Amino acid sequence: MAFDYSKLRGKIVEKYGTQCLFAKALGVSERTLSLKLNGRIYFTQIEIKRILELLDVDSNCVNTYFFTEKVQKVEQSLRGA
Repeated sequence: MAFDYSKLRGKIVEKYGTQCLFAKALGVSERTLSLKLNGRIYFTQIEIKRILELLDVDSNCVNTYFFTEKVQKVEQSLRGA
């Protein structure tokens, strides 16, 4: 299952300017953060809690930032119509 972290990415840039600065605040490498945001490895519960704190996001919004499923875009062909 793939998750859409676009809102999380936007909030990171809004609050920290770059993913690099945010990774330092979180205490992980920029590479680790990138792997997590690209769905290669998962965020831990502790990381999720810390991220919500760093970004000043209410815990009631956790689903919006971490558990929105990625929707695959499917192009429809109008050939033969």
